[in-house]
Amino acid sequence: MDWGMRNRLSKLIQSDGHCFFLPIDHGYFQGPTHCLEKPAKTIEPLLPYCDALFVTRGVLRSCINAGISKPIILRVSGGTSMAGKDLANEGITTSIEEIIRLNATAVGVSIFIGSEYERDTLLNLSRLVNECEGYGIPVMAVTAVGREMEKREARYLALSCRIAAELGARVVKTYWCEKDFEKVVDGCPVPVVMAGGPKCRTEREVFEFVYDGIQKGAVGINLGRNVWQDSHPVAMARALQAIVHENANVEAAVEIYSGEAR
Repeated sequence: MDWGMRNRLSKLIQSDGHCFFLPIDHGYFQGPTHCLEKPAKTIEPLLPYCDALFVTRGVLRSCINAGISKPIILRVSGGTSMAGKDLANEGITTSIEEIIRLNATAVGVSIFIGSEYERDTLLNLSRLVNECEGYGIPVMAVTAVGREMEKREARYLALSCRIAAELGARVVKTYWCEKDFEKVVDGCPVPVVMAGGPKCRTEREVFEFVYDGIQKGAVGINLGRNVWQDSHPVAMARALQAIVHENANVEAAVEIYSGEAR
C-alpha cells in the first residue's frame, strides 16, 4: 500500500482503529429528507464528534464550508430515486477528475447483491477501484438492500461484504444484524463499518446495536438518521463517539446522552 492510500485511510480510521462517519447523502435518492433540508445547519454542531462526512458532490459544493478539516467520503453512485421502479439500478455519477478536484479522501459506491442489477453494480465497484487505486484513493463499498430490508441477515451480509472486499473495496459499509454479526466481520478481510438504516425507536436501541457491533469486530459506524433525526442530535453524537472511541458501554452511553440532552 503506497503512502497516499495509507495517509487517506489514516484520516478515516483513527489511531485507535475506529471511526465515526456521518452520512448526509440521503437526498441523492430520497430528496429533501426530514432534518436534512438544510444540510449545513444540520451538521454544524455535529462536526466535532464525527471523523468524516459522507456526502454527494452537489451538497459538498453548495452546503459545506470549504474550510472544514473533516475528511470527505464522496458518494459517487446514483441514478435512481424512491419514485422509480428499482433502487438497485445505479451507475457511477462522478469522474475520477471530479473526485480529485473535490479533494475527496475516499469515495463510496453501493452494490446490490442478489438484485437484478447485481452484475452492473459490482462492475461499477470494480471500475471505480481500477480508477481510484491509481491515485491512492480508497473506495468504500456500501452493501445496499434497496427497499428489501429483510435481507439484513448474516448469511446475505457476509456474502455481500466478502464480494466487495474481493473486488478491491478498502472499506465495507454494511448493516448490523442481531445474530452472527461476528461471522460477517470475520469473513471480510477489510474493515467493516456499520450502517444505521431506518431510525431506531429509542436511543438505547441505537447504543445497543452499535456497542454489540463494535464488540464483534466492526471498526466503526456510518450513522445518519439515527443521529441528526434524534430529538437531541448533539447528545446522540457525543454518546456514539464515546462507544466508538472511548470503549463506553451502553449504560455509559445512556448516561452521556442524558447529561448532554439536559
